[in-house]
Amino acid sequence: MSKSKTRIVEWLFCDLSNLRFEYWNMSSLNSAVKVPTNVESVNRMQFPEIIDGKINTGEFLQAARDVVETIHKLGKLFAPVRYDMQGNIDKLTTKYSMDKESNSNLQDMILREKSTEKDLVALDALMWLRRALHMILLFFEKIVEDHKAGKATEDLVAFLKEAYHETLEPYHGWMAQQLFSFLSRMAPTRSQVLLALADGETGKEEITLQNVEISIINLKKNIITLKAFYDDNNLEIATVV
Repeated sequence: MSKSKTRIVEWLFCDLSNLRFEYWNMSSLNSAVKVPTNVESVNRMQFPEIIDGKINTGEFLQAARDVVETIHKLGKLFAPVRYDMQGNIDKLTTKYSMDKESNSNLQDMILREKSTEKDLVALDALMWLRRALHMILLFFEKIVEDHKAGKATEDLVAFLKEAYHETLEPYHGWMAQQLFSFLSRMAPTRSQVLLALADGETGKEEITLQNVEISIINLKKNIITLKAFYDDNNLEIATVV
């Protein structure tokens, strides 16, 4: 079995035993969050500024870890995505740690791997991590845009499906698509998402949405830059797994 297929099988089944196909409820939400004294959940997702077209590797990986921690607050529904993201972050961290000076930015690290190695672990890991981050970005963007339009759509299933359709779906085979379709029906409501992002503090919807909007600005810049980098260097792999 190829590495890509092995990864998608792991993605499919990593946490199904824990999911137990339960629908989202407030009791599971409350058990998934901690209650600190202020709203910090999305403030930590600070992706680096793009400098001379390059992305700082260490800062990017830390921000990606923060995204994983943030979506963990949204419950077990996001466990497969979280699992896949964390695995790719770990692979990139291993590569980065081999030579932090030479691998100080993502672009140089990937091009060096491509020119010197046959097993392109980091190239593949960053590609899939970018796709997953793009889905999270679009999901949050749709919530923010809905709010700016004066709405407060509680059912987020459509937002989640649209985000998936534009990012991961083109690269997923039938099995992965069916699993996502099933799990998306358990999507948390808007109120539950905002409560989770506020670490369980009530009355923080407005500031939470503001923090989300601020946090995804650089995330979007990073994703656009990485997509262009992969396209310009013919690194993108369109294989369906």
